[in-house]
Amino acid sequence: MKKISVIDYGMSNLHSVLKSFQKVIDKKYSLSIAKTIKDLEDASIIILPGQGAANSCMDRLNSKFPSLDKFIINRPFFGICLGFQILFNESSEDGGVKCFSIIDGTVTDFKNTTNRKLKIPHMGWNIVNQNHSHPIWKNISNKSFFYFVHSYYAQATKLSDELSTTDYGINFTSSVIKDNIFACQYHPEKSSSNGLQLLSNFITYSEGI
Repeated sequence: MKKISVIDYGMSNLHSVLKSFQKVIDKKYSLSIAKTIKDLEDASIIILPGQGAANSCMDRLNSKFPSLDKFIINRPFFGICLGFQILFNESSEDGGVKCFSIIDGTVTDFKNTTNRKLKIPHMGWNIVNQNHSHPIWKNISNKSFFYFVHSYYAQATKLSDELSTTDYGINFTSSVIKDNIFACQYHPEKSSSNGLQLLSNFITYSEGI
């Protein structure tokens, strides 16, 4: 049986993520909660959800999950929201936070955009523009709606990493793909049928990695 490990570092919507994956996996997979780095040693797939501040997130991960980046680049990995943002080089949150530097790019406050009328956080349904075709998008139409909740946005440096973009006063990176890694700013666990389809597609995609 293959093990899907969902990282619990005390800053994520763990219950909703687990419940959503339970709806799409079959009997050859088991779901577990990882509370330390040792819990990831036999994981076939790693899921990192996240909410809150980047600084606190990195501090907790570095404490409870040292060398997590080595697991991220060597196992099928799915990052959600803050679990997406910390894959980049750095975030401007809390005066500047060094992140994992797995995806080239930066994370910036929406307040720094020229559109002063933006409501922050960016909260609710928005369009996800698929930049190029990929198995992740199977049975998901281009410009489908997904659910967002965030105050900081990411900009990937390489177009090859940027799987989708979304517009909210600025066109930002809303999901990335790089080898075994998929991550998204939006919340698939809150995105109804499109979200469940995305999770199912990732599981299928991971089997070929």
